[in-house]
Amino acid sequence: IVILVFSCKGSQKELLNLTQQDYMNRIEELNQSLKDAWSSDQKVKALKIVIQVKRMYLFLFLFFFPDNFSPESVNDTAKETCLNWFFKIASIRELIPRFYVEAAILKCNKFLSKMGISECLPRLTSMIRGIGDPLVAVYARAYLCRVGMEVAPQLKESLNKNFFDFLLTFKQIHGDTVQNQLIVQCVEIPLYLTLYSPAIDWILQCIAYRAPEVLLTEMMERCKKLGNNALLLNSVMSAFRAEFIAARSMDFIGMIKECDESGFPKHLLFRSLGLNLALADPPENDRLQILNEAWKVITKLKNPQDYINCAEVWVEYTCRHFKKREVNTVLADIIKHMTPDRAFEDAYPQLQSIIQKVITYIYDFSLLFSVEKFLPFLDMFQKENVRVEVCKCIMESFIKHQQESTKDPVILNALLHICKTMHDSVNALTLEDEKRMLAALINGFIKMVSFGRDFEQQLSFYVEARSMFCNLEPVLVQLIHSVNQLAMETRKVMKGNHSRKTAAFVRACVAFCFITIPSLSSIFTRLNLYLHSGQVALANQCLSQADAFFKAAVSLVPEVPKMISIDGKMRPSDAFLLEFLCNFFSTLLVVPDHPEQGVLFLVRGLLNVIQDYTWEDNSDDKVRIYTNVLHLLSAMTQETYIYHVDKVDSNDTLYGGDSKFLAEINKLCETVIAQILDHLKTLGKEETLKRQSQLALYLFNTILAHGDLRNNKLNQLSVNLWNLAQKHGFADTKTMVKTLEYIRRRSKQPEMSHFADLALRLPLQSRT
Repeated sequence: IVILVFSCKGSQKELLNLTQQDYMNRIEELNQSLKDAWSSDQKVKALKIVIQVKRMYLFLFLFFFPDNFSPESVNDTAKETCLNWFFKIASIRELIPRFYVEAAILKCNKFLSKMGISECLPRLTSMIRGIGDPLVAVYARAYLCRVGMEVAPQLKESLNKNFFDFLLTFKQIHGDTVQNQLIVQCVEIPLYLTLYSPAIDWILQCIAYRAPEVLLTEMMERCKKLGNNALLLNSVMSAFRAEFIAARSMDFIGMIKECDESGFPKHLLFRSLGLNLALADPPENDRLQILNEAWKVITKLKNPQDYINCAEVWVEYTCRHFKKREVNTVLADIIKHMTPDRAFEDAYPQLQSIIQKVITYIYDFSLLFSVEKFLPFLDMFQKENVRVEVCKCIMESFIKHQQESTKDPVILNALLHICKTMHDSVNALTLEDEKRMLAALINGFIKMVSFGRDFEQQLSFYVEARSMFCNLEPVLVQLIHSVNQLAMETRKVMKGNHSRKTAAFVRACVAFCFITIPSLSSIFTRLNLYLHSGQVALANQCLSQADAFFKAAVSLVPEVPKMISIDGKMRPSDAFLLEFLCNFFSTLLVVPDHPEQGVLFLVRGLLNVIQDYTWEDNSDDKVRIYTNVLHLLSAMTQETYIYHVDKVDSNDTLYGGDSKFLAEINKLCETVIAQILDHLKTLGKEETLKRQSQLALYLFNTILAHGDLRNNKLNQLSVNLWNLAQKHGFADTKTMVKTLEYIRRRSKQPEMSHFADLALRLPLQSRT
C-alpha cells in the first residue's frame, strides 16, 4: 500500500527497507555526489541529485517523525503534496480499498493539522458501517484499531466505538444472507465463528489496555444484552486483566451457563476462565464452587482432546487452591477419560504440562506420593522418550526442593522406580551429555537418602542402587564414595568401640568397593578409587583389605594407556599418572609391611611396575617419579614418621629404626639413584642438554632437602650434579645463586657445619 501511495520508482523502492540512520547516510552520500557533479560542471546530474534529495527528505519526514513534530514544521510544498495524496485516495470508488489506503497513511495527517488524526478516526470508523460482510467488517475494525493504537493510543473513544458498532451488527451473522453463504460454501457455523476470534480479540485487547475495571463491567452488561454470546464472552475473558476476571468468576460462570452452546462450546469458555484463574486468585469463599461448576462441564466432555485441553488448565487451579484430596480426584478423572482406546497417546504434551503443574505446587514429596493417583497417572506415559522427560522433570523438582535427607519408604520406592526408568533408557546411541544429566539426577537422589545411624540399612540401599544403576559409571562412582563415607562415619560414631559386628560391617563396605571398582571403564577413576578405598580401609584398621586395594592399584598401573580421552579430546596420560603415583607414595609411608610379604613389598612392587612401564622417549616423568620415591624412602628412615593413621602401627613402630630395615632402604635408594643417573647419561646429546640440566638440578635439590650430606659419596654426587647442571650453560644463574645462598644460611644452623664445606665446593659458572 505504501509503495502504491508514493509511486516510488527505481532507487526509491530500495529505500523502503532502510532505517532512519541508513536514510541519513544515504543523504550524506548524495550531498557529496552533488558537490562532485557541480565541481565537474555536470549541471544536469547535479539537478537530478537535488530532486532526489528533496523527495527523500519528504519521505523521511513521513515515516520518521521527531517527537516534537508539528504541522508548522512542514513547508507549504510538502503540505500541498500530502493533501494531494488524500484527494487522490478520496477518488477511489471502491469502499474497502479506499478505507485501507487511507488508514495506512493515517499518520500523514500530522502534516496538515494537529487535530487531523482525531478527526479522521471517527470518520473511518463510520466508513466501516458501509461494509456489508460482517467478517470483512470486523477485520477492517481490527486494522483500524491497530493503526489507531500506533498513531494515537490516547484516543480510546474510537476503539470503544468500533467495538460497540460491531456489537450492533453482530446479529447479521444469523441473518439470511450470511447463512445462505455458509450453506453454499459448506461451512458450519461453529467453524465460521472461530474466524471472528482473532479480530475480536485484537479489538478488545486494544480497548482493555490500561483500561479501568469499570469498563469490564460495561462490556459484561453489553454481552448480557446480546444474550451472552459465547464468542464475545470468550474474547472479553481473553482481553481483560486476569485480576478483573478472577474477581467476577461467579458472574462469568453464570453468564457461561446461559450461553447458547451450538455456536461456541462452553468448555472453551471454561478453559478461558481457567487460564485467568491460573494467573489471579478468585474470592476465597467462591473457590470450591468455581471448581465444582467448571468440572461438571469438563467431566461430561466425550472428545478426549477437548477434555484434556480443558482439564490441563484447571489442574493448576486445583493444585493452587486445594489439597491432595481434590488433586487426587482430578487426576483420577483424567485417568478415567484418557485411558480408554489409549487416548493418552495423543495428549502427551498436555499430560506433561499437568505433571509439571502438580510438582510445581506440591513439592513436598512425601505428600506428593501420598496422592493415590499420581503414580498411576505416570503409567500413562508409555512412549519411552516422553516418559524419561517426565521422570527427569520429577527428579529435578526433588533435588531443587528437598531440603533434608529422607528415609521415607514411599519416597524411596517411588523415586527408585523413576530413576530406574531413566537408567534403563540408556543405550548405545545415548549421547554422553544425556548420560551425564541422568547420572547427575540419580546421584542427587542418592545423596539425599539417609537412614541415620542405621548403617546396615544404608548399605543395603547402596547395594540395591548398584544393581539398578550399573550402566551409569558416574552413579557407581558416587556409590563407592558414599560407601567409603559410610565406613568412616561408622568409625566416628563407634568412637573406638570396635566390636565384631562393627568390624564385619566395615569389611562389608570395603567389599562393596572392591567388587564395584573393576566394573568401571576409566582407568584413572579405578586407580584413584583403589587408593581412596585403601585409605578408608586403613583408617578402619582393615589392614589386609587395605593391602588388597593397594596391590590392585599397583597391578593396574601397567595398563595405563599412553593417551586418554579428556572432554572428548585425546591427551597424554603421563601427567595424570605422575599425580596419582605421588599421592600413592604419600599413603605408602604409613602402610605397615605385611608380616608374610617382606620389607617394603608394596614399594618394591610399585618400583618394578614403574621400571617396566613404557615411557615416551621425550618424557622425563620416569625420573621425576623416581625422585619422588627418594622423598618417600627418606621419610621412611625417620625414627618417627611425620604423620600416622590413628591406631595403625606404621613401619617406624614395627621396625623401631632396625639397622636391617634401614639397610634395605639404603639399597633401594642406591638402585633408584642409579636409574636416575642412567637416564641423565642418555640426555647427553645436544638437543637434550637443557633437559639434562633441569633434571640434574632437580635431583641435586632432592638430595639437599632429604639426603645426609655428611656421607662422602652423597656429598660428591651432589657436587657432580651441581656441575652438570651448569656444564652447558642451560642453568638459570639466579636460581643457582639463590640455591647457594640457601646452603650458606643452612650452614650456620646447629649441626649443619658440613653445609659450609659443601658450599665451598659449588662454583658458580659464568655464561661468558
